[in-house]
Amino acid sequence: MTPGHLPRTVIVVPCFNEAARLSPDRVDELAELCGSVLLVDDGSTDATASMLAAISAAAPATTSVERLAVNEGKAAAVRHGLNVALESGATIVGYCDADFATPPEEVARLVDVLEGNPSVDVVIGSRVALLGTDVRRGPARHYLGRVFATLASAALGMAVYDTQCGAKVFRDTQALRRALRKPFRSGWAFDVELLARLHRGDAAGTGLDIDRFVEVPLRRWHDVNGSKLTPGAAAKAVVDVVRIARQRGLVNGRRPPRSRAAIPHRRSR
Repeated sequence: MTPGHLPRTVIVVPCFNEAARLSPDRVDELAELCGSVLLVDDGSTDATASMLAAISAAAPATTSVERLAVNEGKAAAVRHGLNVALESGATIVGYCDADFATPPEEVARLVDVLEGNPSVDVVIGSRVALLGTDVRRGPARHYLGRVFATLASAALGMAVYDTQCGAKVFRDTQALRRALRKPFRSGWAFDVELLARLHRGDAAGTGLDIDRFVEVPLRRWHDVNGSKLTPGAAAKAVVDVVRIARQRGLVNGRRPPRSRAAIPHRRSR
């Protein structure tokens, strides 16, 4: 993707003590494919800060760093980064995990879908192990993820297959800006909370119609060791999803409307 010919895109990468896992080459690749990367140091206590500074110094035109003084959690880091990106003039923003379980080319493919479809405002990467794809996920994580995804889909009132994949991109809309105004109440289920805010809207304005969301099955995703999700955090995430469901007045047994089918990839690389 050539920045001069496309809307300005910024991908946020939240980082907390990622000195041992973060690959500078992957960051460079992401910046080359998508246009710009914003690395958010979430109050790291290891060598992450110096690593991010070196990465940014080597490519100041396409990579920048924001540092939070203390560790506030992934939700706060992502929200901060997205807001900074929007204020900088980005027309497309997104985020992906620092372990690059979703590789740069797959993040770029999500951006392609958004750029090629003006009727879509939110593109969600989805980890589906289909024939012809290379999606590697441990059995325990997969089945626990499916239980959580089912709860999240019901809470949202949307037939979302995978809310927790750490790769999502958004068009700059008033709905997105309103959704990012307030801190997220949930630390580990903030993806669900963000989608709920986007779809539901608030007192200041209506949300996005379900047809403005699309899921795209990833062609490649590899589970990476070192996840910071603990059993206690997972349990809290479930509680947060229940709270989101109560907020939208979910009626038991109501079938969520189906989201739009995945839009095929439009561009070869």
